[in-house]
Amino acid sequence: MKRRTLLLGAAATGGGLLLGWALLPPRSRLGDRALLALQAGEVAFNGWIKIAADGGVALAMNRSEMGQGVHTALPMLVAEELDIGLDRVRLMQAGADAVYGNVATFVASLPFHPRDSEPGRRTAAVKGGEWVVAKLARELGINMTGASTSIVDAWEPLRLAAATVRAQLVGAASLRWRLPKEEIVVHGGVVSHASGKRAHFGELATAAAGTPAGDVTLKPRAAWTLIGRDTPRTDVVAKSNGSAVYGLDVRPEGLLYAAVRMCPVLGGAPQRVGNEDEVLRRPGVLRLVRLPARAGATAGVAVVARSSWHARQAVEALAIDWAPPPAGTVDSKAIAASLEATARDALAHDGGLAYYRSGGDAAAAEREAGARVVEALYRAPYLAHAALEPINCTAQVRDGHVTVWAPTQVPGIARAHAARAAGVDESAVTLHVTLLGGGFGRRLDADFVAQAVAVAQETGGRPVQLLWSREEDTTHDYYRPAAAAALKAVLGADGRALSLRIASAGDAITPRWMERGLPWLAGPVDLPDKTTAEGLFDQPYAIAHQRIAHVATRSGVPVGYWRSVGHSHNAFFIESFIDELAHAAQQDPVAYRLALLAGSPRHAAVLQLAAVQAGWGSPLPSGRARGVALHESFGSIVAQVAEVSLAANGVPRVHRVVCAVDCGTVVNPGIVRQQMEGGIVFGLTAALHGGIDIVAGVVQQKNFPEQPLLTLAESPRIETYLMASEHPPGGVGEPGTPPIAPAVANALFVLTGVRRRVLPLRG
Repeated sequence: MKRRTLLLGAAATGGGLLLGWALLPPRSRLGDRALLALQAGEVAFNGWIKIAADGGVALAMNRSEMGQGVHTALPMLVAEELDIGLDRVRLMQAGADAVYGNVATFVASLPFHPRDSEPGRRTAAVKGGEWVVAKLARELGINMTGASTSIVDAWEPLRLAAATVRAQLVGAASLRWRLPKEEIVVHGGVVSHASGKRAHFGELATAAAGTPAGDVTLKPRAAWTLIGRDTPRTDVVAKSNGSAVYGLDVRPEGLLYAAVRMCPVLGGAPQRVGNEDEVLRRPGVLRLVRLPARAGATAGVAVVARSSWHARQAVEALAIDWAPPPAGTVDSKAIAASLEATARDALAHDGGLAYYRSGGDAAAAEREAGARVVEALYRAPYLAHAALEPINCTAQVRDGHVTVWAPTQVPGIARAHAARAAGVDESAVTLHVTLLGGGFGRRLDADFVAQAVAVAQETGGRPVQLLWSREEDTTHDYYRPAAAAALKAVLGADGRALSLRIASAGDAITPRWMERGLPWLAGPVDLPDKTTAEGLFDQPYAIAHQRIAHVATRSGVPVGYWRSVGHSHNAFFIESFIDELAHAAQQDPVAYRLALLAGSPRHAAVLQLAAVQAGWGSPLPSGRARGVALHESFGSIVAQVAEVSLAANGVPRVHRVVCAVDCGTVVNPGIVRQQMEGGIVFGLTAALHGGIDIVAGVVQQKNFPEQPLLTLAESPRIETYLMASEHPPGGVGEPGTPPIAPAVANALFVLTGVRRRVLPLRG
């Protein structure tokens, strides 16, 4: 199939359709309604682009903006191909419809054999996984903002959509003016000819929409005027003056407010409210709503009131008797010990495991006479997302229709949850995606949407805004799983690693997410989940004998996607261990890595750039040391060098981080640098302060004092260097996070001679 045949240019009612991503259904699951609603004078060209009478361009925005700059970067792709100013591209949030999904990328993150180590062997789990993929593609067309895929997914489809519109505009001008298409140019939103004939887009739109595009070609790289250039973000003004609308800014007429309390013991549920009548008599309080446990939503009690303050004070005053969880309580220390034992046992027995990478004969290498064996065990804790905008959703249920305003990363799933909570068809749900005050993977779940709709059913048709307190947010998160990894390597006489075996253990995220998030799935889902092993099986080092396995556990703690997912802790495991091998070989950590990267020139170049810019090997002030880490995730390669000291109380202080990144073709350099900086601060917060402790089922951390964010005073100077590349774009929202923890840990080893193998690094 030629690339341009992905575009369905024929006009439908209100506009044509564009199959932007592979495997998507050709029609909306909600019927034949127009995907792009038209205002007076507007013309729809495909499912992405319409042109207004004044020549302005409207772009269907199917990705959620949560600070990553997607509302600037995606319009840049369209503006580039249409040769129009970025300020002339208007966004229409259009993420809820299935045809705007990115199931192809989602499938790539799903469970099965990332590297099939045993060709021809197809387990029942893999076959079951393939059925799930087929079901996703056929029924859901799932759309999500996550896995750093926004630019990756849109890179070709959006440019092709815009290039097709451009070709149609030129074609319409050619027919109208009776001039060759080759002599007609497009610039600044105007179509013109050397003879003096000219027209802006709006004047040609109606004719162009019915004109065949012909052979569509993308602009050559040399002709780009926007892509690759520092371009100010289009959302800066609105986010600075307060006019930007986040979930908490939604104010429909007649709005009520709700606060919720959930059982302090994970998995518990409300049994009896002893003082309900007393609380209902409090000023501003209107009603109490019991929230049942349902797939993807926790049981609790909500209070509806005239203000958020009244609701919060009332819900805190409730005297609730809680029923314990049917499956018993969980304890994070016991889980950590079990994970360590599981990883050690898996490495020791080396059999019956699901191998994500297997090559050579690592066991034979370990048996060689004179082999130097290096072994270590690493561990990482549960982590909360701690987005600054607390969990919230606004919903209205009236006359059989549901309207939802939600800061969500999964609009289609959010709509499905709303429909199920209200007992209506999805076609009866209108979802408005607001800006997100931080996502980090937490808003890939839609539990809060189901809760808000359940409350809205009890408010007589008035809209209600449900807001979780910071304490409820922290204690009822879908946490990054705790994990452990046992690693073993054999070094040759020259110190080079000859073999590497890794066995890691931790809860599988994707099956749990599917169980609670996909309404057509019933019962447990048990599939291999490569997100738990990513960063270990796909590390770039040329070690001849490798066996990388993961043991999926099921701890009973609710787990979910956390920024950079498995890479977030697996980078700490592998990059700290590679440093251990360099130390055992008595070699420089950078030189040692470069020797293992002979077949990976892109990785080697990124590492060298970071080392050079950091002044690797040059003297540092007394009491400081450098540590290095290299990691590839989400299609991008990042190396970081951290400059670290220890305070008098033994607390690490990171003074400077030098970051080099190869993310392929860069759309907006400023946004890439911002994302690297944000990822480093996010990862450093976790490396120094992060950890969720659970005792008898109760999460011990409640708010930021127990789980602090990195302060401005603690933040290091960050320098980011971008590699020039003509490869397709990789992700940038998450790859900056994984390398920072091992870079800091490796610097701490230089300072102290003690290897810190457990996160966080404060201990």
